[in-house]
Amino acid sequence: MKISKETVEHVAKLARLGISPKEAEKFSGQLSDVFDYMEILEEVDTSKVKETSQVTGLENVKEKDEIVPWTASGDPVERDELLGASELPVESNQILVKAAVKKS
Repeated sequence: MKISKETVEHVAKLARLGISPKEAEKFSGQLSDVFDYMEILEEVDTSKVKETSQVTGLENVKEKDEIVPWTASGDPVERDELLGASELPVESNQILVKAAVKKS
Protein backbone atom coordinates (compact mmCIF):
# COMPACT_ATOMS: atom_id res chain seq x y z
CA MET A 1 0.00 0.00 0.00
CA LYS A 2 1.50 3.32 -1.04
CA ILE A 3 0.99 6.21 1.38
CA SER A 4 1.35 9.44 -0.56
CA LYS A 5 3.35 12.44 0.54
CA GLU A 6 0.12 14.44 0.41
CA THR A 7 -1.60 12.01 2.80
CA VAL A 8 1.30 12.30 5.26
CA GLU A 9 1.13 16.11 5.04
CA HIS A 10 -2.65 16.03 5.57
CA VAL A 11 -2.42 13.78 8.65
CA ALA A 12 0.43 15.90 10.02
CA LYS A 13 -1.72 19.00 9.60
CA LEU A 14 -4.65 17.34 11.39
CA ALA A 15 -2.32 16.35 14.23
CA ARG A 16 -0.83 19.85 14.21
CA LEU A 17 2.64 18.50 13.54
CA GLY A 18 4.99 20.69 11.59
CA ILE A 19 6.91 18.58 9.09
CA SER A 20 9.01 19.61 6.14
CA PRO A 21 8.38 18.35 2.60
CA LYS A 22 11.55 16.24 2.93
CA GLU A 23 10.20 14.64 6.13
CA ALA A 24 6.81 14.03 4.47
CA GLU A 25 8.58 12.17 1.67
CA LYS A 26 10.61 10.12 4.15
CA PHE A 27 7.56 9.26 6.31
CA SER A 28 5.57 8.38 3.19
CA GLY A 29 8.06 5.63 2.37
CA GLN A 30 8.31 4.42 5.96
CA LEU A 31 4.54 4.28 6.46
CA SER A 32 4.13 2.48 3.15
CA ASP A 33 6.62 -0.15 4.34
CA VAL A 34 4.74 -0.56 7.64
CA PHE A 35 1.39 -1.05 5.89
CA ASP A 36 2.94 -3.48 3.39
CA TYR A 37 4.26 -5.55 6.31
CA MET A 38 0.84 -5.46 7.98
CA GLU A 39 -0.67 -6.90 4.80
CA ILE A 40 1.84 -9.78 4.96
CA LEU A 41 0.88 -10.42 8.59
CA GLU A 42 -2.83 -10.54 7.65
CA GLU A 43 -2.07 -13.67 5.62
CA VAL A 44 -1.21 -15.62 8.79
CA ASP A 45 -4.06 -17.77 10.14
CA THR A 46 -4.56 -16.70 13.74
CA SER A 47 -8.05 -18.16 14.18
CA LYS A 48 -6.84 -20.73 16.75
CA VAL A 49 -4.59 -18.32 18.66
CA LYS A 50 -5.93 -17.18 22.00
CA GLU A 51 -6.21 -13.40 22.33
CA THR A 52 -3.85 -11.80 24.79
CA SER A 53 -3.01 -8.32 25.94
CA GLN A 54 -0.22 -9.26 28.34
CA VAL A 55 2.39 -11.97 27.91
CA THR A 56 4.86 -11.50 30.76
CA GLY A 57 2.63 -12.75 33.57
CA LEU A 58 3.47 -9.70 35.66
CA GLU A 59 0.73 -8.15 37.77
CA ASN A 60 0.35 -4.89 39.61
CA VAL A 61 1.55 -5.20 43.17
CA LYS A 62 -1.16 -4.16 45.56
CA GLU A 63 -0.84 -3.92 49.28
CA LYS A 64 -3.63 -3.47 51.76
CA ASP A 65 -3.75 0.03 53.24
CA GLU A 66 -3.00 -0.09 56.90
CA ILE A 67 -3.23 2.74 59.40
CA VAL A 68 -0.10 2.86 61.50
CA PRO A 69 -0.02 5.34 64.38
CA TRP A 70 2.72 7.92 64.01
CA THR A 71 4.96 8.13 67.02
CA ALA A 72 7.35 10.71 68.36
CA SER A 73 9.87 9.51 70.91
CA GLY A 74 7.98 6.22 71.16
CA ASP A 75 4.68 7.87 72.19
CA PRO A 76 1.76 7.82 69.73
CA VAL A 77 0.73 11.23 68.44
CA GLU A 78 -2.99 11.88 68.03
CA ARG A 79 -4.46 13.17 64.77
CA ASP A 80 -5.78 16.36 66.37
CA GLU A 81 -2.33 17.12 67.74
CA LEU A 82 -0.77 16.69 64.29
CA LEU A 83 -3.44 18.81 62.59
CA GLY A 84 -3.07 21.48 65.27
CA ALA A 85 0.65 21.72 64.55
CA SER A 86 -0.05 23.10 61.06
CA GLU A 87 -0.28 26.84 60.42
CA LEU A 88 -2.56 26.08 57.45
CA PRO A 89 -6.35 25.88 57.82
CA VAL A 90 -7.89 22.49 58.65
CA GLU A 91 -11.19 21.25 57.24
CA SER A 92 -12.76 17.79 57.63
CA ASN A 93 -9.62 16.48 59.37
CA GLN A 94 -7.47 17.57 56.41
CA ILE A 95 -4.95 20.37 56.01
CA LEU A 96 -6.02 22.69 53.20
CA VAL A 97 -3.28 23.56 50.72
CA LYS A 98 -3.22 25.61 47.53
CA ALA A 99 -4.24 23.77 44.37
CA ALA A 100 -1.33 22.21 42.49
CA VAL A 101 -3.28 22.22 39.22
CA LYS A 102 -5.44 25.16 38.18
CA LYS A 103 -8.78 24.53 36.50
CA SER A 104 -9.33 26.46 33.32
